[in-house]
Amino acid sequence: MKKQQTTNHSKLKIIPLGGLEQIGMNITAFEYEDSIIVVDCGLSFPEDDMLGIDLVIPDVTYLKNNIDKVKGFFITHGHEDHIGAIPYVLKDINVPIYATKLTIGIIENKLREHNMLTKVKRKVVKYGQHINLGCFRVEFIKTNHSIQDAAALAIYSPAGIVVHTGDFKVDYTPVYGDPIDLQRFGEIGKKGVLALMCDSTNAERPGFTSSERTVGKTFDNIFADHPSTRIIIATFASNVDRVQQIINSAYKYGRKVVVEGRSMVNIINTATELRYLQIPDNTLIDIEQLKNYPDEQTVLITTGSQGESMAALSRMASNLHKKVTIKPGDTIIFSSNPIPGNEKAVSNVINELFMKGAEVIFQDAHVSGHACQEEIKLIYSLVKPKYAIPVHGEYKHLTAQAKVAEELGINKDNIFILSSGDVLELDEDGAAVTGQVPVGDILVDGLGVGDVGNIVLRDRQHLAEDGIIIVVMTLEAGSGQVLAGPDIVSRGFVYVRGSESLMDEAKQVLDDTMEHCMEKNITDWGKIKTSIKDDLGEFVWKKTKRRPMIMPIIMEV
Repeated sequence: MKKQQTTNHSKLKIIPLGGLEQIGMNITAFEYEDSIIVVDCGLSFPEDDMLGIDLVIPDVTYLKNNIDKVKGFFITHGHEDHIGAIPYVLKDINVPIYATKLTIGIIENKLREHNMLTKVKRKVVKYGQHINLGCFRVEFIKTNHSIQDAAALAIYSPAGIVVHTGDFKVDYTPVYGDPIDLQRFGEIGKKGVLALMCDSTNAERPGFTSSERTVGKTFDNIFADHPSTRIIIATFASNVDRVQQIINSAYKYGRKVVVEGRSMVNIINTATELRYLQIPDNTLIDIEQLKNYPDEQTVLITTGSQGESMAALSRMASNLHKKVTIKPGDTIIFSSNPIPGNEKAVSNVINELFMKGAEVIFQDAHVSGHACQEEIKLIYSLVKPKYAIPVHGEYKHLTAQAKVAEELGINKDNIFILSSGDVLELDEDGAAVTGQVPVGDILVDGLGVGDVGNIVLRDRQHLAEDGIIIVVMTLEAGSGQVLAGPDIVSRGFVYVRGSESLMDEAKQVLDDTMEHCMEKNITDWGKIKTSIKDDLGEFVWKKTKRRPMIMPIIMEV
């Protein structure tokens, strides 16, 4: 790829390394000459076909290859899809992290778990503060979202200003703190903005997103309507304002609150220490004390609103929870919407709860943390960017935002729907995608990062779908005569006790194969194994129309 020679100045490069074509794994590099800054560093959760995978993190080969240019990470807010990969990525790219107070608090929890607290530099940034790194100056702007301390970033580069909204909504009556700083967006818009990178998650939805405060009214009504039952509320651990409103309602109606679920406990502790949560004295109780209070005096706030099998609510629903059993008459509130792809898991948990006689409420107990079309239009109108780069969303969300931008009069040629890995080079004179950098999914399984790739996943799928047959035999050293076997062991293929005749025939096939090898004087193990796989595979396919994995094991005596 030839570099464009410009006479007076370079172009700014914007390189999304994740977070496009999907909800999650947000990470974008901004490069100007010898400086790179990175915005966000998130993970995504595994797809259904990623068997046994715990997390998916972005491939940051490009940053590793340019490590001497990378100056720092700027984090917009403390959600997993924006901070979850930090402990993994910063093992290789150890540069300072800049974020607001609560965001840094949540990141520190993660670093502590990975024994990296002392190794990673962190700086708490206030709204309105500017950070100078290399050729860049970055300003944090107050926004609203479903977690407090969310920020948009104004990135000042020699090629122009880029405004990155992070995840945001416009909430004029937030539960805690101030509304979004629309005035600042307008002031930056007046300076002339090169590009706007705006959250697209709700770009398909018309109208405005309701204020978080409306959920508080819903909780009050539910508490008033259910004076004599235990109330269990499942929500996102990170939605501190939601937790605050549940605590407010509980306090108002004289109920004690139990917090259950590890991520929920961690975030609530951090938020309380940093004074983002106001909990009245004697309201929180330990789960061990639940039995000392009648049901109508208790509320449980729990994780598991997405139907995750290991989260607290799912364990309660399937009787696996050590401390809490769902009883007839319990009132259970889902204070969230299913993330795309989780609908089935959520409805399974809801069905299990109904079967136990509980009342389940999942209407009106949630508002989104993302801007709908009217709020997106508001930001565009204030910022007045030359180029529009929709971010944070699947392709359909990005195109929905592109349509909104076009309606607002932005030239179609100035709207860029990028893919992860695209290198967009831009300045006042023009913008174009000039190349690609390597991107992809790095799979985390247990403690292994990246050691499970496509081949291992393919094997896991193969095993999951058709099972395995292991053929064991002993050969004599030198002569290659069969001393013992071949014996067949199978797992996940057929139930052996019901299929004796099939197994006997399979053994006969193997005996014939070995006889054939002996006659031909084939002593090479590789060839023997191939013959076993071919002959047994063909026989099994004819008889069962299945293709199990076949593993011959040869021992020599």
